[in-house]
Amino acid sequence: MSAALKLARPEDLDRLMGLVSAFHSEAGIQQDADQRREALLPLLEGIPHGCVYLIGPGRAPLGYVVLTFGWSVEFGGMDGFIDEIYIRPAVRGRGIATEVLLDLPKALASAGLTALHLEVDRMNERTQKLYLRTGFKARDRYMLMSKTL
Repeated sequence: MSAALKLARPEDLDRLMGLVSAFHSEAGIQQDADQRREALLPLLEGIPHGCVYLIGPGRAPLGYVVLTFGWSVEFGGMDGFIDEIYIRPAVRGRGIATEVLLDLPKALASAGLTALHLEVDRMNERTQKLYLRTGFKARDRYMLMSKTL
């Protein structure tokens, strides 16, 4: 099974909407289809703040990963945040997410990113183990905090 990444474009929106809807349903994220579409479309149209990659075959993707970009003085330059990563349940456990999480940081580093961040549910030990295996480290002194604007 290949975790080949394809940069998603506007013509991939419908395919992506189904995947994102499935992930949001599984994760308990409340968002209607219009909000989801408005959040995804600028990423597909090429705004500089992030992008979406489809994982696997473009016609029948196995999942997706959303990246957003920022700047960190602490990490010495441009950094990225894996906002969402999703693999279809039917193909989980086959090493697809591992492949993505090992290969994507290499490509991003060669493009000039200095760090890549993500968040994980504190109760989801299986996913935490995946992230640890692929080189991510918990920052014990810090926690992600959010404020909806």
